[in-house]
Amino acid sequence: MIEIFTIGFTGKSAEKFFNLLKTNGVTQIVDTRINTGGQLSGYAKTPDLAFFAKEIGKIGYRHELDFAPELEMMRNYRDKKLTWDEYKFEYLNLLDLRKIGQKISPEELHGHCLLCSEHKPEKCHRRLLAEYLAQRHNNLKITHLVD
Repeated sequence: MIEIFTIGFTGKSAEKFFNLLKTNGVTQIVDTRINTGGQLSGYAKTPDLAFFAKEIGKIGYRHELDFAPELEMMRNYRDKKLTWDEYKFEYLNLLDLRKIGQKISPEELHGHCLLCSEHKPEKCHRRLLAEYLAQRHNNLKITHLVD
């Protein structure tokens, strides 16, 4: 069984965030955000996150822009121009257009953690991405790291 994780940094102290990653055996953070350097990101902004992950937990880091929603799509959802269901539909279609299911093999994601800013996975693209991959690869287990 291949296991992937998801996590959001909002609402978590650095201690809580890195402890969740370490205690679950995460080997690499896969950043799925459009903007990785925002001031509100605190410890999770680039390049700080890569440094902290390596130093605190010997965890790798990579930014996968193909996993991120488009900026306009994200803005429209945040500005309530799109409902969650509309956003979900557009994001999943975007993953199809980018051929994410064919580009990514589950083996290369084993032990990796999909990162975004949302505190919980219920209304977050990281959950949608994880479920999208799980639908295409039977042997994929998803674990959401939350408080």
